[in-house]
Amino acid sequence: MNNLLAVPVLLCLFGAAVTFLAGRRPRLQRAVSVTAVAAVSSVAGLLVWLTDAGPLVLWVGDWPRPLGIVLVADRLAALMLLVAALVSLAVLLYSTGQDDDELRRETPVSIFHPTFLLLVAGVSNAFLAGDLFNLYVSFELLLFASYVLLTMGGTRDRIRAGSVYVVVNLVSSALFLVAIASTYAATGTVNLAQLSLRLADLPEQVQTVLQVLLLAVFAIKAAVFPLSAWLPHSYPTAPAPVTAVFAGLLTKVGVYAMIRTQTLLFPDQPLTVVLGVAGVATMLIGILGAVAQSGIKRMLSFTLVSHIGYMVFGIALGTPAAIAGAIFYAAHHITIQATLFLVAGLVERVGGSTSLDRLGGLARVSPLLGALFLVPAMNLAGIPPLSGFVAKLALLQAGIADGGWVAWSLVATGVVTSLLTLYAMAKVWNRAFWGVVPESTVANVAGFDAPEKGRLLPGLMVGATLGLVLLALVFTVAAGPLYAYVDRSAHALADGSYLAAVLGGAGR
Repeated sequence: MNNLLAVPVLLCLFGAAVTFLAGRRPRLQRAVSVTAVAAVSSVAGLLVWLTDAGPLVLWVGDWPRPLGIVLVADRLAALMLLVAALVSLAVLLYSTGQDDDELRRETPVSIFHPTFLLLVAGVSNAFLAGDLFNLYVSFELLLFASYVLLTMGGTRDRIRAGSVYVVVNLVSSALFLVAIASTYAATGTVNLAQLSLRLADLPEQVQTVLQVLLLAVFAIKAAVFPLSAWLPHSYPTAPAPVTAVFAGLLTKVGVYAMIRTQTLLFPDQPLTVVLGVAGVATMLIGILGAVAQSGIKRMLSFTLVSHIGYMVFGIALGTPAAIAGAIFYAAHHITIQATLFLVAGLVERVGGSTSLDRLGGLARVSPLLGALFLVPAMNLAGIPPLSGFVAKLALLQAGIADGGWVAWSLVATGVVTSLLTLYAMAKVWNRAFWGVVPESTVANVAGFDAPEKGRLLPGLMVGATLGLVLLALVFTVAAGPLYAYVDRSAHALADGSYLAAVLGGAGR
């Protein structure tokens, strides 16, 4: 069963090669892409079941331990891989549902499908990577793909936004190489399991320097304040499927890396004050930016930044209860944020814009579109009994149980951020869905009611979005067993099972 760990990455890489060669056969490209990502989802589901009994390890190339490249799947990695694959599949189906004119303009098939599969391969490899250098390679693979996806269509806004995105991530990649080189120079290894043993023998000051370097890299990837200014500038310009997969996955890879390194490499150095302040600032600055926006995409980009702060909340406290809350929140947020960006694409299709100044009456035009927005919007705001409420409640309980001033600051900020998120979502609902239809959108509204209305809301695009809404509701309905799984995952991060699985007796 250990060989299954290579399958998600290999499937995507093989699918990317096939779709690249089939550049002039769009139907074949779509079929290969959907099949590959669906297969990755199936393998990830199997890994979730298998890893509940303990981590799985694959030494690539059968090098002796602890040399060589190692892939590791524990509960945390398997859960993140499954949610990421399901969201990727929904986004892929959504993009397939676009009409031919929109495909040529927004997501050219010959470019989109192989690049999308490379992105999924990079994300999958990042979750399974068992050493820092392989994690670096994963970041570079997904970032290379994201550069292409972000600038597809070649418009001025996309090139400008892509330039900022490229510069920021080149800096973070260079910093990551510095962190890896420094870590190797200090310890003689980049294997995560070995590092967890060797870092403890270093002077505390050296450990802190290495920890800060790694956290800075991952904070840029995750868009943690003050390293988050690039995200609201870059994401809104991209096509809806691209923005959705970026919002859902890319920042969560950074969050995953923070959780993995903090719990495995620096369990006794949580840097609670530093991360706590960053979490408070990320939540507040992000949500205040969202409230000030008049465009749905930019508002959602700022809420994305803001809600990364909830995950930093759990990482900062570092207790098993707080880490469990952060993991549950990350899995929930991947689904919700991707759903809302897909809905924004549908809103733009019907209303001709995502500016609240140009929208109105969409709930009357399409009650289904209103429902597709309202359910994930309330989930994002944490309205009970939805999964967003469960995730926030877990984090608040962990903060109250901690009892320190940093924890109470995070608790208070989390409550305020949740209320302001509700205000932002209500603002979108009142102006875009519940308001008066502007004259500029009368033609689109009339077109929706006409026989050719299928042109405006294709069934596959609506079905993919509805699938993500239902997936988020599964998080709500199955919150009990799912949170129990997440709780076991959080406790396993500290019990040494990862080290035992990777190193056995050789590492010590």
